[in-house]
Amino acid sequence: MTVKAKKHLGQHFLNDENIASKIANTLSFKNYKQVLEIGPGMGVLTKYLLKKDTVTYVIEIDTESVDYLKSNYLHLADRIIEKDFLKYDLKDVFKDEPFAIIGNFPYNISSQILFKTLEMRNQVPEFSGMFQKEVALRICSKEGNKVYGILSVLTQAFYNAEYLFTVPPSVFNPPPKVDSGVLLLKRKKNYNLPCDEKLFFKVVKTSFQQRRKTLRNSLKTFNLSDNLKANVIFDKRPEQLSVAQFIELTALVENQ
Repeated sequence: MTVKAKKHLGQHFLNDENIASKIANTLSFKNYKQVLEIGPGMGVLTKYLLKKDTVTYVIEIDTESVDYLKSNYLHLADRIIEKDFLKYDLKDVFKDEPFAIIGNFPYNISSQILFKTLEMRNQVPEFSGMFQKEVALRICSKEGNKVYGILSVLTQAFYNAEYLFTVPPSVFNPPPKVDSGVLLLKRKKNYNLPCDEKLFFKVVKTSFQQRRKTLRNSLKTFNLSDNLKANVIFDKRPEQLSVAQFIELTALVENQ
């Protein structure tokens, strides 16, 4: 029995054992005892995770994949979560315990997966996964780069982001039309920001919505005082600011 890839779920099944093993090896498995794989499909990555000194859970929305996993990975059966990752409250499974996240993510929801991970950053010390290559590069890019944006700043505020390797379309069934990229996020030791974190998200998102404008213009909705707008930081465009400068900017807005 094999599982048919479903277009509406964005499924592209990895069929290269070497790459699956390599992805499983990206995590350190230190300081946490559990790992959650998103969208395991037929378990090509799962089998390598099960060899690690960790408790592996998988979350899968596709009933055909769930049936396949239950038939072929009997000792995993009670750790298969038949839910939509984006809608499910993982505290039902992990309580307040730390866990890593890993997966070959469906491209159509990969950014949403990352945003949900950021919401759970207190519990997720490590995150490793396969994205569309250009998205993975965007997440890991630094200021001054034209692909640097909301995903880059919000992720790198809390995690060190590293682009690991590129994966060609030929190792998937069906092959996607683009290259894929695997990245690793390791949570920073001090990941609590010295500013209002909700406001930080809002400032970053608002800044990049009009990325060609200076911050003086793109942040008009915050009703900044003339005194504050005189600060030279507001002469810059959002892609010119480092993560540290966005934190500084948020503190300025917060304290006005």
